[in-house]
Order: sequence, then C-alpha cells, then structure tokens
Amino acid sequence: MPHAGWAYSGRLAFKTLRMLNNDCDVVAVIGGHMMAGSGVVAAFEDEIETPLGSLVVAKDLLESLKRQIQVEPDKRPDNTVEIQLPMIKYLFPEATTIWLRVGAGEESMDLGRSLAGAAAESGVKICVAGSTDLTHYGPDYGFTPAGYGGDSYEWARKVNDAGIIQKMVEMNPRAVLEWGNVKKAACSAGAAAAAIEYAEAMGCEEGVLTGYENSCDLNPGNSFVGYAGILYSKRES
Repeated sequence: MPHAGWAYSGRLAFKTLRMLNNDCDVVAVIGGHMMAGSGVVAAFEDEIETPLGSLVVAKDLLESLKRQIQVEPDKRPDNTVEIQLPMIKYLFPEATTIWLRVGAGEESMDLGRSLAGAAAESGVKICVAGSTDLTHYGPDYGFTPAGYGGDSYEWARKVNDAGIIQKMVEMNPRAVLEWGNVKKAACSAGAAAAAIEYAEAMGCEEGVLTGYENSCDLNPGNSFVGYAGILYSKRES
C-alpha cells in the first residue's frame, strides 16, 4: 500500500488495509526508504502514539524475530510506517503492532520468511502491510527519462508502474526488487518484497490489485508519484 500524504494516497491505503483479516493479533508494518544492504530496523519502544490513541508494540513477536535475523533500532521517524499507524489503530483497535523498515535487497526476503517463522513460534496471527510508493517522476525527483508533458505521465503509469505492479501481482519478490531498483519504480521496493515473501510463506497464491492512483490526477504537473494497493490471499477453490 502507498504512504504519501493522506490527501494523495490515504484513500487507497485505507481501502487496502481494511481488506485484511480484522481478527489478527498483530499488524506488522514494513516500510523502507533504505538501500539494498541496509538491513532491518525496528521501533523498540513499548508503545507508539497516534492521534487516535497509542498502539502497543508486540515485543514478544519482535524478540522472536530478533532470534532469527539481525534487527537494529530505528533511529529516525519515517513516513513509510508512520502514516499508516492511525489507520491501523482505527481498523484494528485491539491489535498490537510492530514497526519495521528494510533495505531493498536480499534482506527484505529474509525478513518476510523470518516474520512467518516468528509468527509460528509466537503462536499469534499477524497481518503484514508492506508500504511503498511507485515511480517518482519529474524534475522534483531528478528522474525524467520520458521527458515532460502527457507522454511522460503515460510512460510512468503504463510502463514503469505497470511493470512493477505486474511483478507484485505475480508474487515475484526478486523481480520486484530488480524493477524497483533499476527502473526506479518504487521508493521502498524492499517493503513490497518482504510482504510478498511473507505471503508466500503463509500459503498465499495470488495478488489482486485493489487500485491504482497517481498524484498527477489530484495535482497536475511535471512531477508526480504513482500509488498502488495489492492484496495477497489464498486462491478460492
């Protein structure tokens, strides 16, 4: 799900979050803004404050995760996780949470698998939300391979964003990392890859696009960002 300001992507993020199973014990949010090789970081505080009340951190699950992979304290606030928390508090008022961020490399897939193992070890039901925006296009981002104007918007939407969305729907985390990093199609490709790896470990078989939006639709200009929501689930028989 996306993580831009609520005016831009909040509706799509909320729509995607509310499709998760609401009987889970823990909602794990995985953010990014970290390069490949940056490892895994987490918030180790007891609670995280939101405007709708505090979220209790699932410390037992976090400790179980630390027994499987190296997790360092997150030293700075980051919107990839922070902007999701009030929505989580609203939709999952009884759940606890863990705040994670991961680099856009192999460590992301290790995190996804380890989260599945930690959930099994801890005996809790968890939902995992990966948080990334898509192509950051235009002079504001120093990325203009298709020039300016309507053609650039169509390229970003129908080529660059569509390419990584297809790989997300196909549940191919390595391809998501490659397309995200090489094509600059995601600011937090590791978060998406971790969520996919977790979903696969838990038996999910398909991804469904819940929606696509672009900041250019709300605020037209030469610089814009794409947003997508994708839900992973087991295929119905």
